[in-house]
Amino acid sequence: MSSVRQVVGKKYVRLYPSSLQDELYPYSETMLCNSSQVDLDNIDKNEFPKAAGLEFMDCILEEGEMLYIPPKWWHYVRSLTMSFSVSFWWSNETESSDS
Repeated sequence: MSSVRQVVGKKYVRLYPSSLQDELYPYSETMLCNSSQVDLDNIDKNEFPKAAGLEFMDCILEEGEMLYIPPKWWHYVRSLTMSFSVSFWWSNETESSDS
């Protein structure tokens, strides 16, 4: 799971559910498989027809605010002003240890 805390400035955040992964055209390379090939500011409808018109949730994350990003959801972030944010990742899985 992850969240982002906006420390300074403002950012635009757009979230797509994990069920839309194929429509976001992820790269096939292992290192980039969680990144989209689509320029979401200017979607090329000929090259990426499934990405056009997808439903999403969006918000403006302002200074001092925090946003939870559900597991495996795709996110697009763009700074609206000079900004700084901190991301947090954690897991609910507990490690077992032999006592």
